[in-house]
Amino acid sequence: MKLLLRCGLACLLSGGMLMAQNTATSQGATSAKTRTTRTTARRRTTAAGTGPSIASQLQELRDMLAAQQRQIQQLQNQLAARDQQIQQAQQTAADASAKATEAASKANEAQTANNDATTQVASLKETVTSLKANDQSISDSIKTEQKKVSEAFESPTTLRFKGITISPTGSFIAAETIWRQRGLAADENTPFSSIPFNGAQNGNLSEFNASGRQSRIALLAEGKVGSLTLRGYYESDWLSAGTTSNSNESNSYTNRQRQIFAQVQSESGWIFTGGQMWSLATETKSLLDNRSENLPMTIDSQYNAGFTWERQYGARVVKDFGKKAAIGFAVEEPQTLTVGGGGLSTTTGPGVVFQLPGNLGGLMNNQANYSFNISPDFVAKAAFEPGWGHYEIYGIARFLRDRVYPNAGTKSAAGVFNSTATGGGIGGNIRVPTLHKKLDVGLHVLAGAGVGRYGSSTLADVTFKPEGSFEPLRGGSALGSLEFHATPKLDLFTYYGGDYTGRALYTLGATQLGYGRTTLASTGCSTEVAPAAGGASTAIGPANCSP
Repeated sequence: MKLLLRCGLACLLSGGMLMAQNTATSQGATSAKTRTTRTTARRRTTAAGTGPSIASQLQELRDMLAAQQRQIQQLQNQLAARDQQIQQAQQTAADASAKATEAASKANEAQTANNDATTQVASLKETVTSLKANDQSISDSIKTEQKKVSEAFESPTTLRFKGITISPTGSFIAAETIWRQRGLAADENTPFSSIPFNGAQNGNLSEFNASGRQSRIALLAEGKVGSLTLRGYYESDWLSAGTTSNSNESNSYTNRQRQIFAQVQSESGWIFTGGQMWSLATETKSLLDNRSENLPMTIDSQYNAGFTWERQYGARVVKDFGKKAAIGFAVEEPQTLTVGGGGLSTTTGPGVVFQLPGNLGGLMNNQANYSFNISPDFVAKAAFEPGWGHYEIYGIARFLRDRVYPNAGTKSAAGVFNSTATGGGIGGNIRVPTLHKKLDVGLHVLAGAGVGRYGSSTLADVTFKPEGSFEPLRGGSALGSLEFHATPKLDLFTYYGGDYTGRALYTLGATQLGYGRTTLASTGCSTEVAPAAGGASTAIGPANCSP
């Protein structure tokens, strides 16, 4: 626009002709048109007359310039106003953009807040659902605990006294019956090594007995001292016979000590136990824990041939490794069972002493024999429970002693000496659950020398060598078991096992010595012998029967 105005002014100055156009407003355009018409009229009049003077022309030009300047000023004012409007519009646009950006930011924040709120609502819904489930679970737990508390209050299984919990665990009342094909004059305990041959009179008579003597009283006392748990356990039954005990009119059998021991257990897994308890060689259900012994489920209190056990004094230390493995070591009460075999000459052979009947003054039973022991038996054991089944491996060490009189045949004590023999064995137990824990399959094995005492059949531990010293007899035990848990209250079981002792033979001149002698007569074991005539008689064994 400024270029057009400048061009118009230059044209007027050089040629005296000016044509101005104003597109800004309609009023400016009309005025310019009127002035142009007037100028043209003057020019035409001048041309018709004598013509205008130079002064008048100059004045006209001045007027035209003044008018153009006024128009230029108006245009400049309009441009300034427009620039101001543009700046205002730009400022308004900038403000609007800023507001739009702020609004978008707030919208994003609102969307984020809305998303967070949605997430929180979902989380709250999940929390509410979980709380409802937990509330139900807590309610069920409270009901269960209330029932337990009510049962414990109405029918308590434990008594609490000064921080000690006393539980009658393991107590029961028994009423059991026994029938045997061969008469043994025995109660619930079957002496396997005394089962008669066919030639024995009582071997042809069956027997029936009924007994409540295996009824049991058991008490467990537990308490804590710092990080230690202290226990005391007592267990007794009536499988003991006093000198006046009989079954004629009143079964007046005496109470006996089965187990009585004290125990200290630390939180780090160390367990110390002392007193009368099951041998460490006996299989357990839970690592090496006392009171978890895995006994055959038979009524017979001698259990089953092939089962390894003792129940005697022991001092035991066990280390438990996180309920997955345990190792233990025990010292236990020793005894040497009656010597098997024999064959030493009663006139010229050596004399031996290794046991005597019990001394009543020493509170021993004078109807039983007790050996002179040089040391306790030692038992070491490891148990493993890797997640499927229970596994044990153990070892037994024994030291057997007798006193030998080489010149006993000449009534001389010259050359007397004490002889010590070493015995022992190794064994293992395996028990695994099958058929979804319905059927437990077990296998027990013990093999060694001088371990007959640890078998249920109580076979001989030793025999004599020709010079009178002990020879531990090789042998062992084996037992297989199947235990079917039909229901939580019904178990079906079957066992098959046996105890074995091998021969130990010697020859002294023409005489065979030792255990399992082939020269002993056994031809009469199946031939029954008649009792003395004229009256009642106690049963006697067959003649010519020395197996």
